[in-house]
Amino acid sequence: MTDHRVERRLAAILAADVAGYSRLTGLDEEGTHVRLRECLRGLADPKISEHRGKVVKHTGDGMLAEFGSVVDAVRCAIEVQRGMAERNATVPQLKRIEFRIGIHVGDIIVDENDIFGDGVNIAARLEGIAEPGGICISDDAQRQIRGKVDAVFEDMGSQNLKNIAEPMRAWRLRINAGHPASAPTEPPVDSAQALALPDKPSIAVLPFENMSGDPEQEYFADGMVEEIITALSRFKWLFVIARNSSFTFKGRAVDIKEVGRRLGVRYVLEGSVRKAAGKVRITGQLIDAVTGTHIWADRFERDLTDIFALQDEVTVAVVSAIQPKLLQIEIGLSARRPENLTAYDFYLRAMQQHYLMTADGLAEAIRLAHRALELDPRFGFVAALAGLAHMQNILWGHAVDPQFDRKEAVRLLRLALSIDDGDAETLAWVSLTSAYMVGDCESEIELADRVVALNPNSYRAWTARGSVYRVAGLPDEAVRSFERAIRLSPLDPRLPITFVGMGMAFIELRRFDEAIAAANKCRRQNASYSLAYRCLASAFAHLGRDAEAREAAALLLQLDPAFTISAMIARGGYPNAQLLIEGLRRAGLPE
Repeated sequence: MTDHRVERRLAAILAADVAGYSRLTGLDEEGTHVRLRECLRGLADPKISEHRGKVVKHTGDGMLAEFGSVVDAVRCAIEVQRGMAERNATVPQLKRIEFRIGIHVGDIIVDENDIFGDGVNIAARLEGIAEPGGICISDDAQRQIRGKVDAVFEDMGSQNLKNIAEPMRAWRLRINAGHPASAPTEPPVDSAQALALPDKPSIAVLPFENMSGDPEQEYFADGMVEEIITALSRFKWLFVIARNSSFTFKGRAVDIKEVGRRLGVRYVLEGSVRKAAGKVRITGQLIDAVTGTHIWADRFERDLTDIFALQDEVTVAVVSAIQPKLLQIEIGLSARRPENLTAYDFYLRAMQQHYLMTADGLAEAIRLAHRALELDPRFGFVAALAGLAHMQNILWGHAVDPQFDRKEAVRLLRLALSIDDGDAETLAWVSLTSAYMVGDCESEIELADRVVALNPNSYRAWTARGSVYRVAGLPDEAVRSFERAIRLSPLDPRLPITFVGMGMAFIELRRFDEAIAAANKCRRQNASYSLAYRCLASAFAHLGRDAEAREAAALLLQLDPAFTISAMIARGGYPNAQLLIEGLRRAGLPE
């Protein structure tokens, strides 16, 4: 038996392809081929040689190259992209050849004149999430070029790369003609072809590709897309393209940027369905149609038993993953717009401040929310946000004048109701504020139940319902609601509030260990949220862990020096929290 030893080595891998190549060849097949060959032979190949790299192969619409140094690979990529930007300066947008480049450093397998292995696969996946005209590199590559390359890469955070088991942190560099490598700008679009983007986040869900060759899966895929469109439409802060418009692209090879231009949306969700051996595999990816950046991707594999239950399950998974992701992206975009702000921009900035869960953050959220209401007095959701912030000022011990905050909280929740009593997101905060500030349990439970019926995919709706039921003295149902909220949005920036609500409900159920676990999850995400320490102090005291109870009580008083048990009760929201209060007394907190 022959012992065949595989040759391996560590290398920097550069993968590149042309963004929208199918669209370009559809417009001009021969011309695109000639222009691409000129770009490769006249620019890319010489630059690779100049930076001591080796072209492994040219693919139909790109290339693969190997370098001994990551620094050389990145410098080469920057010069290639700058050269392409210069070439494209006088070319119409629809005819531009724009490379996307991915770079990774890792172990490769060498087989004659080709290379294989995870290092190559990762570079190719990074190229897939790079922007047209941009560069995307792995965290391993970024560590090796720090201080050695004259360019600033933006942190993209953890990315789920297609067919790569573990999420990977990635970094990107945008390059445009006339701009330095460190100044990111969005690529221009052909204004004659593009619809104006709405003044709120906009998304189209394309028909999922049936890769099974089974007509039954076609119906399943179409039905699932319709469910996703319906679920997203329940979020009124989203502009969602109707099914009939999205399905005009069914069965067609499309360029995502072109879809975005023709439908007038910033985001596009696409995916595929494949059936094999009694199982179905569904993939989905969310793309920024303006820049071509991949925002989110995931894969779901399930037994193909109850097809309708499977549709529901995947719909919930997809919607709950992308909805908070879109909000975070929109907040980031708003922060980069320095002037001419709209009511929606002020709302986004108010949300960012609200996430901080601090006295200063609440004050700024209220100020920004009122700026939004000045520009748009019919913005019901932002009125509900301002009311919630006033309520939290009282609840968290930040109120200078509690009576003023209480009156404002009630006034604003009533204003929000008068503006829009049919939006689940608005009503969620109205029900929550009312539970603490008004205390009409029957009406608030009825409203909270209505909220989740309006939008069963809303994290905010289920968190509000959990708090309403906890305040009403129904901790079992509260815990079920909080668990549903966490499942819908496991990475939500507002999770500390959910964990504390769950912890307090656990205390009333005498599940003290679980209360401690929930409060500690909150503390790990936001150590300055004082309610976590109320939960910890009470639960530790009930378990007889007196030293830990006193430590939690001391931390609570550091964050809220004016805290007393009687003041907490007076602030509202604890009419059915006898065990919580008893534990706080045992922990030695002032009466």
